[in-house]
Amino acid sequence: MHGKVAVGKLMRALGLMSGTSMDGIDVAMIETDGETEVVRGPAMTFPYNSGQRRDLAQALDHARGIVRRHERPGSLATAEQMVTELHAAAVHAFFRKRGIDRASIDVIGFHGQTVLHRPSQRLTVQLGNGTLLAELTTRDVVHDLRAADVAAGGQGAPLVPVYHRALAAKLPERPVAVLNIGGVANVTWVGGKDQLIAFDTGPGSAMIDDLVMRRTGQPCDVDGALAAKGRVHEDYVKEYLRHSFFAGAPPKSLDRNTFAGELVDGLPVEDAAATLTAFTAASIAKAREHLPEEPRLWVVTGGGRRNKTLMSLIAGRVENAVVPAEAAGFDGDSVEAEAWAYLAVRSLKGLPITFPATTGVAEPLTGGILAKAMTVTS
Repeated sequence: MHGKVAVGKLMRALGLMSGTSMDGIDVAMIETDGETEVVRGPAMTFPYNSGQRRDLAQALDHARGIVRRHERPGSLATAEQMVTELHAAAVHAFFRKRGIDRASIDVIGFHGQTVLHRPSQRLTVQLGNGTLLAELTTRDVVHDLRAADVAAGGQGAPLVPVYHRALAAKLPERPVAVLNIGGVANVTWVGGKDQLIAFDTGPGSAMIDDLVMRRTGQPCDVDGALAAKGRVHEDYVKEYLRHSFFAGAPPKSLDRNTFAGELVDGLPVEDAAATLTAFTAASIAKAREHLPEEPRLWVVTGGGRRNKTLMSLIAGRVENAVVPAEAAGFDGDSVEAEAWAYLAVRSLKGLPITFPATTGVAEPLTGGILAKAMTVTS
């Protein structure tokens, strides 16, 4: 698809992100040239219901045995159909509620639901049928944006850093760290000359969410309230930090289920939540070992920024200010969806989306598969 769209042309793109969490679907619209020009538009979130989250949890379990990217054992084929149809419904609802003419959208960037990420095996699996989504929305869709990087020996994550750099151009601080806390947490370090370093830091909200779901039936620890009531068991935090992931140098990335949440199952739920929250904060602070210079500002995006206990623990463990995305002029709920719109435009223009210092790929690399919308003629 390289070279089909002129570099410099401003395009209107829609980004769809569900990622590693099981919260729901984020939809965001931007206008961009895929480089320095970004005009942020409206965004919405469409939560999964409890039944859909149960289906996705089952799909995650059935995905553990996948050895080839297109395999769909167990419930995965049904889950993929569900995910695609839910994304199409979200697109149509977004157009309707925001009064947007769908014909004005040049391309949709479709992430899908990550169910397996094992870059050491050159394997990453996101549920979502790009061809079907293009058919259901009648818009061109760029999907599988991680696959080319993983196939070339990269980590396939994080992919958002190039968009973080575009957003950080509006901030006076350098270096700045953009920390995304979704199911997995990742950091983008943007230096004074726009240098990029990015990698997964460790768990984000996934372990906490899974614990709370197992023990209480609720999808997350709202505001970090459970953790705030509990006692941190530092021996368990230290045990988690001994994992081989933390010994490796970046670029590096994680599967959502890399760490065993069962380690804290013998603790009261408040203590277990406090301990896992402390582990997430400690792993984020530990990531500073791999940064050339301390960030002067930490900007936190993703659902994890709403966890007040987690935000407080991070602030206590790093130097300089830690602020939610909104304090920096971003929308913390829509940054990743916006990024997928931005990456789709870069893909159409043949521009690189991954880099040696973000995923470890040997050279800057573009990616993504284009699914063309059906053209209906009368």
